[in-house]
Amino acid sequence: MLFNTLEYIIFLPIVVALYFALPYRFRWILLLIASYYFYMCWNYKYVALILFTTVTNYLCGIGITHSKHKNTKIFYLTVGLVASLGVLFFYKYFNFFGDTINSLFHSFNIFYSVPYYDLLLPVGISFYTFQTLSYTIDVYKGKQPVEYHFGIFALYVSFFPQLVAGPIERSTNLLPQFFKKNELKYENVRDGIAQILWGFFKKVVIADRLSEYVNLVYNNTSDYQGSHFILATLFFSFQIYCDFSGYSDIAIGTAKIMGYKLMVNFRRPYFAQSIREFWQRWHISLSTWFRDYFYIAIGGNRVSKWRYYFNLFMTFLVSGLWHGANWTFIIWGGLHGFYLVFAIWTKTIRENINRVLGITKFPGLQTSLQRLVTFILAYISWIFFRANSLGDAGYILGSMLHPDFSVNLNLFEFRVDFYLSFILIALLIFIERLEEKYELYVKIRLLPKSFKWAILTIIILALFILGVWESSDFLYFQF
Repeated sequence: MLFNTLEYIIFLPIVVALYFALPYRFRWILLLIASYYFYMCWNYKYVALILFTTVTNYLCGIGITHSKHKNTKIFYLTVGLVASLGVLFFYKYFNFFGDTINSLFHSFNIFYSVPYYDLLLPVGISFYTFQTLSYTIDVYKGKQPVEYHFGIFALYVSFFPQLVAGPIERSTNLLPQFFKKNELKYENVRDGIAQILWGFFKKVVIADRLSEYVNLVYNNTSDYQGSHFILATLFFSFQIYCDFSGYSDIAIGTAKIMGYKLMVNFRRPYFAQSIREFWQRWHISLSTWFRDYFYIAIGGNRVSKWRYYFNLFMTFLVSGLWHGANWTFIIWGGLHGFYLVFAIWTKTIRENINRVLGITKFPGLQTSLQRLVTFILAYISWIFFRANSLGDAGYILGSMLHPDFSVNLNLFEFRVDFYLSFILIALLIFIERLEEKYELYVKIRLLPKSFKWAILTIIILALFILGVWESSDFLYFQF
């Protein structure tokens, strides 16, 4: 079931109504049933994988807690990691690594082929796998008490608002909330609906409109020129942001209506002044997961300088692989790792250059330049993220070096969409700038009810008039 469908628009109010109508002690049952139904609407067979991951990590958590010897605790932790990552590897990465090994063998005239399995990638497997792993690791480290209530733990793994595309919640935040008796509050409903509508606006009005241009150009690279790729990549930069942050807004708003608080997943990333800051604002639940459970585990910055650089680079390389079994994602992650290492390595040099040029005397100019450079670096990396293959990425980069802006750039079937796309991107930047500088959403909450309802009405009308309602998947469903 997709958020941007009539089914979900009917499903959500029914679940919310039943949730508040039921006695507190039965609510977890309703949410668990709703969550499994939500997932089974995609493919009921793959619910067995969630069950396997849930049962395994539930038992491993208990085993870790009741073990008196460290080696036994390590054994249960290893079982949880291997079982969860094993399922993820088989369904998401087995064919990729098999093809890579086969190519390597064939280059040395070794005629052995790793078998290929025609598997459908389970929706959300990377998200719920990481969520359960964080629980088991936290139990092992003593940061999270073991959860004995299997139903509540199963709900933590499968909570439908964030099941298939995050945010990747920590057990320390989400699990305790399932034991609280939430009351129906006007503020929660109001703010939740407002965030859902804003998420829908970003998804169906902006992202899905931009996707028409992006898909046409990136899926037919030989038919287009450098200028088309320059524009398509610009559109994709905002498409993926609006698509994924839109999903997060809908997920957070849905949970908020019922009284649950999910972590913020995006914080206006294109206003970042460095790549480091970009990752403090982009997909926050994933970047902090890799920081806490991978980067620190391999040494973090408590090592020699060159090992520190290696740890940073490897963290982003692995995060690229997390996004997909394709070399394009690995290079995308490697690029961000290189950006970070290069920025740290050249920090003193860049500060001296800014001082010599006098840029530091103009803070506003310096901030704008830093934001522009950060956006350009992210923009270049998006080429690899969106390209269907390394060959396509190379062709696109080469073509972009020789643009011809005399060609017709308007490739939309409905010609007005070309100009509307720029207006919508400008509107998004304007609104986020107001939020960045003036905390716009806080000020809106202080407005009289008539003004707030007028704003909601405008958004709803925009959804009906400008929305692209073809029920397109959210981009991060494939990860």
